[in-house]
Amino acid sequence: MQENYLAKWLSGELSEEELREFENSPEYASYKRLKDATSGLQAPEFDPDLALQRLKEKHIYNTPKVISLNPFKKFLRVAAVVAILLVGSYFYVSTLNEKVSTAYAERSEVVLPDNSEIFLNADSQVSFSKKNWDNKRNVDLKGEAFFKVAKGKKFTVSTEHGTVAVLGTQFNVENRKDFFEVTCYEGLVRVTHNNQETKLPAGTSFLVINGKIVDDGMPSGSLPSWMNNESSFESIPLKYVFAELERQFDIKVSSKNIDTNLLFTGSFNNTDLDMALKSISTPSKTNYRVKGDNVLFYAGNTP
Repeated sequence: MQENYLAKWLSGELSEEELREFENSPEYASYKRLKDATSGLQAPEFDPDLALQRLKEKHIYNTPKVISLNPFKKFLRVAAVVAILLVGSYFYVSTLNEKVSTAYAERSEVVLPDNSEIFLNADSQVSFSKKNWDNKRNVDLKGEAFFKVAKGKKFTVSTEHGTVAVLGTQFNVENRKDFFEVTCYEGLVRVTHNNQETKLPAGTSFLVINGKIVDDGMPSGSLPSWMNNESSFESIPLKYVFAELERQFDIKVSSKNIDTNLLFTGSFNNTDLDMALKSISTPSKTNYRVKGDNVLFYAGNTP
């Protein structure tokens, strides 16, 4: 069968001889069924003008709006954004603080840009601006630290309980929860607490417990006791003694049937836990039990 018979048959252009030849071909039966099945189909009505109108409307509604900018104005906007980022970055970097922290049973030493020295006790943190140090010698303190300040501009230590200001001296600051103590070992220290200033000459202390100023004894020696691996207390509530024991040995201390507000005077060694426990239990007339990293202090008649 010739290849164009099918097209001519569909269009009715076959001669009688060609039609007979096509009808005798093996493909004719299949083409006949296909033609009969599709003869009843009708194409949908198509309005070209309406279709064109709809296409135009869709194009108009979906086209994004473009606002032309003057190239120079666009440059100015980009430059302004860059300037803001640069200025913001400068202020961010200039105020970025250096931080040094210690964990329980850990100490550290920090040398400041002016060679002043800070000695951190356990569970403490200091932060300061290294970049802005020449303009403002200020240290933020959480915990306890001993300071050896090089002479120069005013040096301040900021805490949640108050501010300590000096020019060049040696002093210790302890800033704990409900506990604030400043001891001057050399020179003169000014302490500001609740907007009131107190001057501390060498050999004096300023102590605040639970928001109340407490008379403090005269410090002994030229350094705080913890610098010599000993924690000393004079008429300090027992709960603060327990808290310091936890910090120095990284243990958990609890109590049972004991008034932890009772005042304690004494000291304990910061390197020998067994000796420290005895140094606390004997003057406080308490007993203790040790289980792993947990220590329980209890009254003598506690079952």
